[in-house]
Amino acid sequence: MSHPPHTPDGAAPDPAESHRANLPLPPPEPVDPDLGPELAPGERPESQAPVLLAIALGGGLGAVIRYGATVLWPTPAGAFPWTILAVNVVGCAAMGVLMALLTEVWPKAPRLARPFLGTGVLGGFTTFSTYAVDVQTLFDGGSPGRALGTLALTVAAALAAVAGASWLTRSAVRLGRAEGSPA
Repeated sequence: MSHPPHTPDGAAPDPAESHRANLPLPPPEPVDPDLGPELAPGERPESQAPVLLAIALGGGLGAVIRYGATVLWPTPAGAFPWTILAVNVVGCAAMGVLMALLTEVWPKAPRLARPFLGTGVLGGFTTFSTYAVDVQTLFDGGSPGRALGTLALTVAAALAAVAGASWLTRSAVRLGRAEGSPA
C-alpha cells in the first residue's frame, strides 16, 4: 500500500497547491512606456522631471476646465450634482478614447503625451474627490436617496463610459483599417 507524499512538517500536500505549481508563470509586466525603457544593470534612470512637469501642466489645465464647468452649470445646495457627474463621465469617456488611440493608432506617440493628456488633463478634469464630498454632503443634508443615487450612478456611468468609448474607438479604428483608411 503506497502512502501519499508528505510535506516537511508531516502534513499531506494540498492538491490545489501542487496543481498551481505546475502552471507556467505569466510573462513579466511591461515597463510603463511613460517612464522610459527598461534599465540595464548599473544604468541610471533618466530624469522624471519632464514627466512630472507634463502631469502638473496638464493637471492644471484639466482642473481649470472642470472649474469652468462648475461655474457655467452650478449645482444648488442639496440638489443632485449633475455637473460633477457629467464631468466624471465625460472625462472617463475621453480616457477610453485616448488610451485606445494611443495603443491602436499612435503607439509611438511622444513620451509625454500620455502623462500630459491622461494623468494630467483628464486626471485634473475628473474629480472623484468632489464626487465623494458631494455624496457626504447629500447624506449629511438629509438626502440619502440622492446620495446613494450619486454614489451608484457615478461609478456605473464612469465605468460604462470608459469601456464603451474605448470599445467604440477601437472598433472605429479597426473598421477604418478594414476599409483601407490610413487610420
